Amino acid sequence: MITTKGYAASSATSGLAPWEFERREVGAKDVLIKILYSGICHSDIHQVKSEWAPAFYPIVPGHEIIGKIEKVGSEVTKFKVGDLAGIGCMVRSCGECENCKSGQEQFCLKGKTVWTYNSKDADGTVTYGGYSNQIVADESFVLHISDKLDISKAAPLLCAGVTTYSPLSRWKVGKGHKLGVLGLGGLGHMAVKFGVAFGAEVTMISHSPSKEQDAKKLGAHKFCNTNDPEQLKALDGYFDFIIDTVSAPHDYNMYLKMLKVNGVHICVGIPPVPMEIMGRSLMGGNRVLTASSIGGIPETQEMLDFCAENQIHPEVEIVPIDYVNKAYDRVLASDIKYRFVIDMSTLN
Repeated sequence: MITTKGYAASSATSGLAPWEFERREVGAKDVLIKILYSGICHSDIHQVKSEWAPAFYPIVPGHEIIGKIEKVGSEVTKFKVGDLAGIGCMVRSCGECENCKSGQEQFCLKGKTVWTYNSKDADGTVTYGGYSNQIVADESFVLHISDKLDISKAAPLLCAGVTTYSPLSRWKVGKGHKLGVLGLGGLGHMAVKFGVAFGAEVTMISHSPSKEQDAKKLGAHKFCNTNDPEQLKALDGYFDFIIDTVSAPHDYNMYLKMLKVNGVHICVGIPPVPMEIMGRSLMGGNRVLTASSIGGIPETQEMLDFCAENQIHPEVEIVPIDYVNKAYDRVLASDIKYRFVIDMSTLN
């Protein structure tokens, strides 16, 4: 076993603190990664606090991992020692079902998707995530990180990046399309960057007029203050697509009205309450309401390569590991533009 240092929560209310644990030895198809940077995702907070399901404590969060290969197994073919590498939300699946074979491992039909942390691995052990100094993973779930990327900023691409890239790419959003981005946060700011890079006209939709300047800096062409009735009226039937990153309860019907005939509203945020949709909000223009999760491994690699070639990076604040509890408080207070990244060298 490999002795590993990390930060863990021992209960839903304990906060995170230093914790030493064991990783498995490097198997034939495994790689050992020295973790350099680990992103903080809002879902880390949900899981640490057992808000989605009972957590396996102690829990070591982190599924936005950037590091360097330190050891490879005897049958590894995709990586060599010294390569930059990343790990996102998954570390294993069945590899045999239709979805896994088609690069949709997150939807494994056998229910054998193993998440990077707070999940039961194939051998029954609990997985531990990226708030640690090293990780062992099957090479099939490890991503290549280009040296064209600034690795100190790249970690959030492994979740926030692919979560927004995936639906925009799948729906072929691009030149000639009008894209609305609802909510300017960790997901929303990446949606703006991808929408602009794909060639769409991008409008940031927000109830906070103070965010207009930030949206324009990110590349948004237009801004809509949803508290202004005149601005709302001007957007009736305007968008081809809206990507909805909001995780708080909100009025979907108001935004569906902004879509053209056959327009598409894509949900990537997860509100804690059921949606309330009026039938006419959809039927009135053959509108589509859909949702999207993370991407599979091939699509995540595609996204990383696209970002490297187009110099797309998240906007981040880099913090030491002992700042993590304060960072959580600031995420909950929406006091971050737009993602925290932990410098894991501070763990030592």
